[in-house]
Amino acid sequence: MKALVLAGGKGSRLLPITHTAPKQLVPVANKPVLFYGIESLVAAGITDIGIIVGYTADEIREAVGDGSTFGADVTYIQQGKPLGLAHAVLVARDYLGDDDFVMYLGDNFIVGGIEKLVEGFREERPDADLMLTRVEDPRAFGVAELDDDGRVVRIEEKPAHPVSDLAVAGVFLFTPVVHEAVRAIEPSARGELEITDAVQWLIEQGRKVRSTLITGYWKDTGNVSDMLEVNRSVLEGLEPCIDGKVDADSEIIGRVRVERGASVSGSRIVGPVVIGAGTSVTNSYVGPSTSVAENCVISGSEVEFSIILEGASIEGVGRIEASLIGRQSQVTHAGRTPRAHRFVVGDHSKVQITP
Repeated sequence: MKALVLAGGKGSRLLPITHTAPKQLVPVANKPVLFYGIESLVAAGITDIGIIVGYTADEIREAVGDGSTFGADVTYIQQGKPLGLAHAVLVARDYLGDDDFVMYLGDNFIVGGIEKLVEGFREERPDADLMLTRVEDPRAFGVAELDDDGRVVRIEEKPAHPVSDLAVAGVFLFTPVVHEAVRAIEPSARGELEITDAVQWLIEQGRKVRSTLITGYWKDTGNVSDMLEVNRSVLEGLEPCIDGKVDADSEIIGRVRVERGASVSGSRIVGPVVIGAGTSVTNSYVGPSTSVAENCVISGSEVEFSIILEGASIEGVGRIEASLIGRQSQVTHAGRTPRAHRFVVGDHSKVQITP
């Protein structure tokens, strides 16, 4: 069995962060989201991995390499334009050959891995197996309708009137018959070849389409609030470790990891928190569910429930929470000017201000 990992999307919901980095490489607990997916595949015994890449191909290649650090053999497959998940299967036809495969969306996060899903597929070998999860608002997802035996009888992409609350999560398993399905469908109203349409074609052809309902944690990390929630979830399992320097005037509470080369002075850190290598935290408070990447500076500030990316500096700005601070960003105090907010805000940014 092979894997097809999709890492070619634009990440418009994470702008402006994704102007300069692929959404799949935005870190959760200081590790890119994409890495968690690759590790899940390898843990399930799937080491032949094809990664669909687009305009951010160079960044993905640099981060993942040949896959050997994960125990995998990675092949990169260029997709000229992001024309849908089923189009990605078309593009990868030569690589996939006649093997069964897992299609894994590279910006999805699943706690607990996919070993049981893969094991069940190998035992029963349906033509398709979908990972489903219950969601509050299924209108933003592919939605499945099941019969009494758990077989999928209908699937629809982003319906205005969902038939159920069962959303298709970011993992699909297929036999080679799916190649016939993706060739048979037409582009949707948004101009894409939808994988849900391909699955519906399989259903209409009488093929066996099975579903697996997951009750564990799943998130599509396509927006800031979901990124922060996934970060919180991962940090809950953090193993505390102090490899950096913490002075006598600092207080460390709970699950905190201070990586080698980091320093904490005159500060209070309340876990779960990870402080990346080379980062300096001085006269500050870093609160729960916060990950601070490498080579950052936090001085005279308070940060909680946030993700701070590599090289960012936060100095003298009071309290920051529920925030995603980009690479090499500078957040500073404005000085003694009259009380006012002063910004340099990039395209597609979102700024929230307390009155």
